[in-house]
Amino acid sequence: MSALLTRCPTCGTTFRALPSQLSVRGGMVRCGKCAAVFDGVANLVEESAAAEAAEPSPQLGLFEAGTRAAPRPAPRRMAPAEDEPLPEFLEDEPPRSRYGVAWGLGALIAAAALAGQLGYQYRTELATLAPQLQPLLAEGCRFLDCELRLPRRPDLLSIESSDLQSDARRESLIVLNAVIRNRAAFAQELPALELTLTDAGDRPLVRRILRPADYAQGLAPAMRGPGLAPGAEAVLRLHFDTGGVRATGYRLYLFYPA
Repeated sequence: MSALLTRCPTCGTTFRALPSQLSVRGGMVRCGKCAAVFDGVANLVEESAAAEAAEPSPQLGLFEAGTRAAPRPAPRRMAPAEDEPLPEFLEDEPPRSRYGVAWGLGALIAAAALAGQLGYQYRTELATLAPQLQPLLAEGCRFLDCELRLPRRPDLLSIESSDLQSDARRESLIVLNAVIRNRAAFAQELPALELTLTDAGDRPLVRRILRPADYAQGLAPAMRGPGLAPGAEAVLRLHFDTGGVRATGYRLYLFYPA
């Protein structure tokens, strides 16, 4: 079966193709040089006209029209067989999968679920970084039966001062005075305190954990809110009964329970 010559009307490149190849898609083909789609049958040319083409496609030598004289030997040409795959310029773009929309929708749902999980896990951090989201996060916690707590950054809290004094009324009664400062630019939960009484060798004798509920009543009324405001200080004054333990020193730490 003899090959025909068809020319791209956009770039003028001429290609060789079999009639059976042109009839596959009603004559519509795609140019392998400029990717333009055109009617290969309507743009058929004669062999003599194709030989006069100024610049055939160099990258599609198997489908150039005619053989032009050249100082170098012409490459051996092979006629395409009917059972060979269609040349590149005759191929259409691969059809989109019919499941593409379903996959896209599934990916969108998965991304939304992941965003929801991250929002639930880091709701406190989100409320701190974006205060405008706090009402939305609080409403979500009411729906999910969770708690929107204040941040816990012990590295941004400090014990500014503390001292331990004996009470003249009772020998075993001591008074702890301490000032806790929030150095963060946002409100934080009140921390827990660990008070350890030590002997002359700095060995622990008595240790006690003080949670916010244990000392919040001793704070000033303005400091009895849900947390410690940015840059605020909490002044503590607590009385303890040592039970007769004779301590000469103490250690005081702040932390957040796990």
